[in-house]
Amino acid sequence: MKKILHLQKQLLPDLLQVMRKRYEILRHIQLMQPVGRRSLTNALDTTERTLRTEVDFLRTQDLVAVDSRGMRLTENGFRLLTDLEPMMKEIFGINHLEAELRAALNLKNVVIVPGDADHSELVKKEIGRAAARFLREIAEPDQIVAVSGGSTMLAVAEMMKPTSALKQTTFIPARGGVGESVELEANYIASLMAKNTKGKYRLMHVPEQVSDEAYEMLLREPNIQEVMEYLKRARIVVHGIGDAKTMAVRRKSNASVIKKLDQEKAVGESFGYYINRNGEIVNRVQSLGLKLNDLAKAQKLVAVAGGASKAEAILAICSKVSQDTLITDEGAAKAILKIQSLHPE
Repeated sequence: MKKILHLQKQLLPDLLQVMRKRYEILRHIQLMQPVGRRSLTNALDTTERTLRTEVDFLRTQDLVAVDSRGMRLTENGFRLLTDLEPMMKEIFGINHLEAELRAALNLKNVVIVPGDADHSELVKKEIGRAAARFLREIAEPDQIVAVSGGSTMLAVAEMMKPTSALKQTTFIPARGGVGESVELEANYIASLMAKNTKGKYRLMHVPEQVSDEAYEMLLREPNIQEVMEYLKRARIVVHGIGDAKTMAVRRKSNASVIKKLDQEKAVGESFGYYINRNGEIVNRVQSLGLKLNDLAKAQKLVAVAGGASKAEAILAICSKVSQDTLITDEGAAKAILKIQSLHPE
């Protein structure tokens, strides 16, 4: 395929440009459907006239359907988009970028989607779709999947679909609640994944941060003991990666903690651990749920995070916690490789 694409670039460069443009239209419709022409025009940063011409063509090919609610993909459109993806990743240079990042971070698997989540919520949705598809591919019957909270994890949950194995999966929160919007909490995300896959779930009704006394007391609660036993048997752990300062603020940490994070140059956070550029733990939250030394028990550890602004955080967490898979976007991947080139070990 590489040779064919190389020849096409030389002989028919316009063909590849048209293919890429129509692929992007189909991809955006898939993520936004049903979507109106004006919203799609803004998302693609094009003109209504250009979009109308392209959509008319896609309709004649039975790839897009239009009704009073807006545009959506037909079954043929879904199939074509799926079949096109490997070729488009080659055209975009994503395959090469995945190989580079996999080697740089010493990971088994890297999945990269085009774009930068810092600049488009649709890219975050695309990360969620890629992560949901990956989870479908590796699912096994009667497995336990532990999930963290956050906006990217919410995108994953929203894209989950049922399969025979996922219908037999139990989803559980990896941590207690941070005390933010309910839809960003691990409890809600675990329940939404179960709902969308027709699986099962268990909840952990505790705050993430607790005192030592409360921690010991809660560990004696039957419901907490049950969830902790599930966590020990989790086959897959799926988690987001946070910016250290942002997470400290979300947790309403006091000024002394934030000052310490600044002094120690903390850049990333995951599972309540704050990690600096050298992969060193500089602070941690006393909380119920998975801890770093528990992660080695899982067969699959999947990190999901995107946006160039998350590059340092992803690099720090991956240097400290041995991931199996990273699912990210083009913006973060390029920023990570740039940081490594500027600061080689």
